[in-house]
Amino acid sequence: MISVLVVDAQPLQRFGFRMLLESTPDTEIVGEAENGAEAVRRTTELHPDVVLMDIRMPGVDGIEATRRIAAGGRSRILVLTTFDVDRYAFAVLRAGASGFLLKDTRPEELLAGIRAVAAGDAVIAPVLTRRLLDTVADQLDDDLCGSVRKDPRLDSLTGREREILVAIGHGLTNGEIAQRFTLSESTVKTHVGRVLAKIGARNRVQAVILAYDLRLTRPI
Repeated sequence: MISVLVVDAQPLQRFGFRMLLESTPDTEIVGEAENGAEAVRRTTELHPDVVLMDIRMPGVDGIEATRRIAAGGRSRILVLTTFDVDRYAFAVLRAGASGFLLKDTRPEELLAGIRAVAAGDAVIAPVLTRRLLDTVADQLDDDLCGSVRKDPRLDSLTGREREILVAIGHGLTNGEIAQRFTLSESTVKTHVGRVLAKIGARNRVQAVILAYDLRLTRPI
C-alpha cells in the first residue's frame, strides 16, 4: 500500500485526488494540506511514501516545501502543475522533486506516476527530461560554454561511470546507453544505480541536473 499526502490550495482539487486514490487498491491518502508550511509539518508527522505537491500556494510555495521535505526525510515528491515546462519546473526538480505531471493528466497516468515515484524512479522520462532542460537552460547557473567544473562527486566515478553520467545527461534511456557502449541493459542498470549513489542523486532527473550544472552536458 502506497501512502500519499495530497497538497493543494484548492479543496475541490484535493477532493478529486482523494476520490481517485481511495478507489485504487494499492494507494491510500493519509492526509491533506492546503499550503507548503502545512505540507512540511504533515509530512514530518505522517511520513507518507509520496507527496502530491501543488506549486502555487499562499505563504510557503511548493518549491520551498519540496526543498524542505526532500532535505529532511524519505518521502518522495511528485509535483502537479497546470503549466507545461514553465519557469517553476526546473526549480522544483532542483529542489528535490522526483518529477512532475500536469494536473489534467489522465487518472491512470497519475497513478502510474505515483507508483513510479514510490519505487524510487523519476516520473519524467529521460527524453522528456532532456526537452525540459533544453527549454530552461537559460536558468542554469552561469554559462554552459566553459570547461567542466571540478567536483568531488566526479572524482568518485570510474571512467565508465562518468561516461554513463554524461549519457544520462543527454537524456538517453538505458537501452540507448547499452547500444552506445555495447553493454547489456542489466549492466547499464547496475552502472546507473552506482552513479546515482555516488553523486547523491535521488533519481535520474537530479543526475541530469548535475550533469548540466557541471558542464558535462550542454543544450543542443
